[in-house]
Amino acid sequence: MTSNLQHYFPMIRTREDILTQINNSHKLSACFYGWTMEQRTEFLDFCTGVKGVKILYDSFSKEILNPESAPERLEDLLSLLLRREVHILYALPNDSTRIADEHTLLITDIVVELDDGSIANIEIQKIGYKFPGERCACYSADMLLRQYKRVRDSRKQNFSYEDIKSVYTIVLFEKSASLFHGFPDTYIHFFQQQSDSGLEMELLQRYIFIPLDIFKHSRHNKPIENRLQAWLTFFCEDSPERIIELITAYPEFKFMYEDIYRICQNMEEVMGFFSEELRILDRNTVQLMIDEMQEELDTKKEELNTMNEELNAKNEELDAKNEELDAKNEELSIKSEELNAKSEELDAKNEELSIKSEELNAKNEELNIKSKELNAKNEELNIKSEELNAKNEELSIKSEELNAKNEELVRKNTLLAQKDAQLQEALAELARLRAIPTVDSVDSANSADSAK
Repeated sequence: MTSNLQHYFPMIRTREDILTQINNSHKLSACFYGWTMEQRTEFLDFCTGVKGVKILYDSFSKEILNPESAPERLEDLLSLLLRREVHILYALPNDSTRIADEHTLLITDIVVELDDGSIANIEIQKIGYKFPGERCACYSADMLLRQYKRVRDSRKQNFSYEDIKSVYTIVLFEKSASLFHGFPDTYIHFFQQQSDSGLEMELLQRYIFIPLDIFKHSRHNKPIENRLQAWLTFFCEDSPERIIELITAYPEFKFMYEDIYRICQNMEEVMGFFSEELRILDRNTVQLMIDEMQEELDTKKEELNTMNEELNAKNEELDAKNEELDAKNEELSIKSEELNAKSEELDAKNEELSIKSEELNAKNEELNIKSKELNAKNEELNIKSEELNAKNEELSIKSEELNAKNEELVRKNTLLAQKDAQLQEALAELARLRAIPTVDSVDSANSADSAK
């Protein structure tokens, strides 16, 4: 199967070809199958171009940045980082007075002297150590002292401190320490000593920190904009698509990849490189765990010291309180005796109260019996009350009916009275009318008289 990178690098071998060579060699197969499945897959992926080669592997990075065989590459990188054109005079030994054996935990550690006499120390770390600032300050001081001794010995009586030049400590982290993650969009940090008064003084030491994991994350899916970004992409990217983008925009990086793939053709050599890389990673992981444990122990030690101080203060307070408690206990003892005497009095009173309580209980029983009798009578009364209420309701209804009839009678009486008054008036009128003689009656009377 052909990978994308094989189109650009024909020397990349197939998976079948590599496995055949490994299986035909007892030494290679023993090494290969001694790795975990994940490690075997990683090895085959970069050898076959499924993924790009990890440039930060110690052997590969030293091959690419070798100041003796290819100084122009490191000069190009340093010129971009220091923002001025530099030329390497020669490489310096880097194993003199390193503090303890921490240099063994570095992936790459290259020290070079530049054409202006300054020194640059380029380090690559797979896992960022704890306290990177403190460590780099010590390394920088070590290089500065080495330069001082070398220049003083060479110039002897003509030595001047003006002859001491700047020392640059440049650290690239594949996996940076947590403090860098507080700046998720910044992947180059430059440090130098500076006064707070504005006074300028050459203090020689410079530091550049490059967290490649932050660079990779911040530049994800973004185009490569300049040569410095191209270098950092070269160091941290193993995506074939990203590598193709890089060598298309900056063809000079293709030659560097070709150098690495030529190394990969020597299976025994590249497997040795990979095994050494795994051992370095294990050492770094162990060192990181030690640093984390030490930091945790230091933190706990500080916490314990603080707790001890607090406990001592509290113990003093407790001693004072104990004295107060002793005095109060004496007072309490006296009061306790008084309470015991009162308690005896209370016991006697309790006995009296118990007797009275029994008497009250007997009376309560009698009252309960009477209460039951009253309840029974109340029930009877309630029944009778309900019957009376029913009769009252009937009487109320009849009373309402009588009232209605009375009102009707009153109304009728009123009418009769009115009619009687009218009748009386009529009778009076009739009587009056009868009392007045009419013509006919007079004539009749006269006729009667004449007859007589």
